[in-house]
Amino acid sequence: MFTGIIQSTGKLKKEKNSLIIETLDLNFEIHIGDSIAVDGICLTVKEISNNQFKVDVSEETLEKTTLGEKSNINQIVNLEPALRISDRLGGHIVSGHIDGLGKVENIEKLEKSWLLSIKWKNKKFSKYIVDKGSVCVNGISLTVATSENQGEIFGIAIIPHTWDKTNLKNLKIGDSVNLEADALIKYVEKLLKFDKNIDSENLPQEISSNWLKENGWNN
Repeated sequence: MFTGIIQSTGKLKKEKNSLIIETLDLNFEIHIGDSIAVDGICLTVKEISNNQFKVDVSEETLEKTTLGEKSNINQIVNLEPALRISDRLGGHIVSGHIDGLGKVENIEKLEKSWLLSIKWKNKKFSKYIVDKGSVCVNGISLTVATSENQGEIFGIAIIPHTWDKTNLKNLKIGDSVNLEADALIKYVEKLLKFDKNIDSENLPQEISSNWLKENGWNN
C-alpha cells in the first residue's frame, strides 16, 4: 500500500526478465523484499547493488504499463516505498495496481503551477474521475482540477515542488502515463452494484463459532 507521495526518482533499464532501477537519491533506503512503487507499479526488490536495485516484472506489466517502453530508453521513474502503519497518509490510498494508461493531451505553464491534461486511453475508466477527487499519475497522488467528456479527459494542477521532484517535468504532449483511480471509488461502486436480490434472511445475524465451522473455518 502506498500514498502517492514520491520519495525519490531513478533511472530504469531492462535486463532479460528483470528491471534495474538506479536510484538518483543516495539516501533512499531500501531492503531486499521491500515493495516499491515504480511509476505507480508495485514491485518487489530482489537484489541490491550499490545504488541500484533489481525487480522481477511480468510480461503483462511490461505490456500494459509504461515500464516496457521506458526500460528500453533508460528513462526516469518515480519511486515510493510502501506505507508504514505509523506514516502520515499525505496523499491518498494507492494500491500500486495500474488501471490503465493515459495520454498527455496538453501541458500549460501557469504563473505559479502547471496544468496537465490527460485522456484515458480506455474511456471505461473515466467514470472514476471526480472533480476535486484523487487520481494517481505515474505513482503521484494528484487532485483532479477539471474534467471533460464525463471524465475521459481531466486536468491536474501541478505545484512547483511536485514538478521539480518527479518525472512529470519530463513529459511531452502525446506521452503515455500510468493511471490508478481512487480505490475508495471502486469499493463504493462494488457496494452499489451488490446483488440486492440476495435473501438476507439466510445471512447470519452474528458470526458464531458454529457458523464458522459450518462454513469451512478450521481453528
